[in-house]
Amino acid sequence: MITTLAFILLIIAAIIQIIFLIKKQTAYDPISLFIFIGVAILLCINFIDRSIKIQFAAITNTFESLIFYCMNLMIVIILFRVLVKNKIYPLIIFGSTIVAIALLAIASSPIAPREVLPPVPALQSTWLSLHVSLSFIGEAFFAVGFITAIYYLLVKDEEKKKNIYRLMYTFNAIGYPIFTAGALIFGAIWAQYAWGSYWSWDPKETWALITWLVYTAYLHTRLVPKIDKKVAALLSIIGFSFTVFTFFGVNYLLRGMHSYL
Repeated sequence: MITTLAFILLIIAAIIQIIFLIKKQTAYDPISLFIFIGVAILLCINFIDRSIKIQFAAITNTFESLIFYCMNLMIVIILFRVLVKNKIYPLIIFGSTIVAIALLAIASSPIAPREVLPPVPALQSTWLSLHVSLSFIGEAFFAVGFITAIYYLLVKDEEKKKNIYRLMYTFNAIGYPIFTAGALIFGAIWAQYAWGSYWSWDPKETWALITWLVYTAYLHTRLVPKIDKKVAALLSIIGFSFTVFTFFGVNYLLRGMHSYL
């Protein structure tokens, strides 16, 4: 019920944003920010409620992970709305809203059962909590960086492109160390705890590493002035696409030791 209400609120927010975009407003609409805050609170309540019921952080299956991911994406969007002084990027907020809607839509689908079940013993670890939570927090920043990269490729005004490029870099630069700590460092420690090996070339491990390498290449493009900024934008898009494949594609196409997540 809580997630359904959050989904409906996001649909309303998207409709409001579309109306403002059709009217060619150059500033954010005054309503959706409060909707985002409401959605974040609802998802946080859902997270806390399920965590209490299973007596562990509710991030141990697909449904819970999607809710946690969307909750953090809402927080990133809210921070963006509040902190970015140049309020002329409604399309970035709209695109991020669509990503959040997609996450909740998948959470409501048959591939993400909602049963409240205690985690299997291998998942009952503080390292697992750090691994999963930090990975999704980093990916929430990557998601907005992804939308910003698409926007960068669509905009023609050079001055505006400079500002968008800085935003894209900021989102990805914040997400990178968080993702690195969660997906790779704490992931390796948890693997040692659960499976007795820091690295096993499990499909999810491998694709997490590939994703990390793409974002590492992205960050290094700023150090080479001759590289076209479009290349950086494309790397941001590719990197986020790999996070999606690592989460969904690996789970359902390349079954491995992470199959119970």
